[in-house]
Amino acid sequence: MTTTLAEEFETHRPRLFSLAYRLLGSAQEAEDAVQDAYLRFSGADRAEIEHPAAWLAKVVTNLCLNRLTSARARRETYVGTWLPEPVVTADGALGPLESAEQRDSVSMAMLVLLERLTPAERAVYVLREAFGYGHREIAGVLDLSEANCRQLYRRAVRRVGEPRARFEAASERQEELVTSFITAAREGDLAGLEKLLAADATWWSDGGGKVTAARWPIEGGPRVAQFLAGGGPKFSVGLEFTVTEVNGAPGLATWAGDTLVGLAAFEVHDGLVAGVRAVVNPEKLAFARRQLSRP
Repeated sequence: MTTTLAEEFETHRPRLFSLAYRLLGSAQEAEDAVQDAYLRFSGADRAEIEHPAAWLAKVVTNLCLNRLTSARARRETYVGTWLPEPVVTADGALGPLESAEQRDSVSMAMLVLLERLTPAERAVYVLREAFGYGHREIAGVLDLSEANCRQLYRRAVRRVGEPRARFEAASERQEELVTSFITAAREGDLAGLEKLLAADATWWSDGGGKVTAARWPIEGGPRVAQFLAGGGPKFSVGLEFTVTEVNGAPGLATWAGDTLVGLAAFEVHDGLVAGVRAVVNPEKLAFARRQLSRP
């Protein structure tokens, strides 16, 4: 592949990764899909590629569709709660997140909801909602009829469910909220935690059977507060916490020395923590470790 073609591909890489991640919910698999697209691009007849951006989007989408089938089988035997691989988004790793809709498209909550869809439904939904493709364009990407794509989209919208409350973007106020939250947890401050949690707050943990983590969601603000106040002082010994942005939401990185051992995304609504999705499965932190690598 010539330098010129390699450089051309690199201009498309961020958008392709953003697409693949939304389709797969896995940063590592998204990187693999983009790399496979690179190899196909390098070996393709340039005369057959009239519009590189559209050609590459089609290739990546179909590579992801192949991966989704095997991924679903793996997740059926996953130990405990499955969550997407977290991505630090403050540096624009998943593209612009300037609106509530853009943030929602990469949120942990949305990526979990997308697991309800078939691979084809997910592809149609992501291309339509996150990238603004028309049904005719989607039909061209998936080699389906426009009518079929419309049907898949309607079905996907029903399965994802009614529009949910938009959770607020990361802000200085929310960073303070996350800092207060972890301080209360480390100190075992039950009353302090209860003041910061919404009544219907939920805590999800993904350890994948690799490390200790709650196997099932903990539902209700009082129960979450009791869970954290009871274990926080013990489990936070020797750990450092830094506030960052995770999947478009205020987040928390947990460190053991220079090693990232946990990444959590907070859902904040009306100034209270409405939900926390914490990933501690070390296999799911590889991408974020590279993002946050310490010198």
